[in-house]
Amino acid sequence: MDIALLVIGFILMLVGIIGSFLPVLPGPPVSWIGLLLLHLTKAVPDDWWFLGITGVVALVIFALDYIIPAMGTKKFGGTRAGMIGTTIGLIVGLLAPIPGGIIIGPFAGAFIGELTAKADNKTALKAAFGSFLGFLTGAFLKFVVSIIFIGLFIGKVWDNSATLFPFLN
Repeated sequence: MDIALLVIGFILMLVGIIGSFLPVLPGPPVSWIGLLLLHLTKAVPDDWWFLGITGVVALVIFALDYIIPAMGTKKFGGTRAGMIGTTIGLIVGLLAPIPGGIIIGPFAGAFIGELTAKADNKTALKAAFGSFLGFLTGAFLKFVVSIIFIGLFIGKVWDNSATLFPFLN
């Protein structure tokens, strides 16, 4: 059973890394589930502090992934209408069956939101660019956290390898 949990946990780690870039998969929370499965094995001692801290980090990064594009819009001169447009565009981009919807959605949403707030094309485009940078920042943060989680996973496996793989000794 331990080997099955280990393999499934490692697969979830890899899916979490992929989820850093694919909007349909919440990268760090999926990676965290991999860490949880590893701790459910009999070979790895329960460490609830470790799981709690990494779980909070995964949830914070998950939430920030929805907040950062709106913050990027505001930082580049966007208004409340642009931030609302970014959020709506992100949701539409997630649900739209078009390739790149997650990138196009926040950008287009911020642009349309700014135009509805009577901004000129230049200002609206600048705010939309801020939204795009926010999206890239969020993806980068998710990737970094997922890589750290897989490093922690491998470290825990290494530390407990004698118990996890007694047939190798």
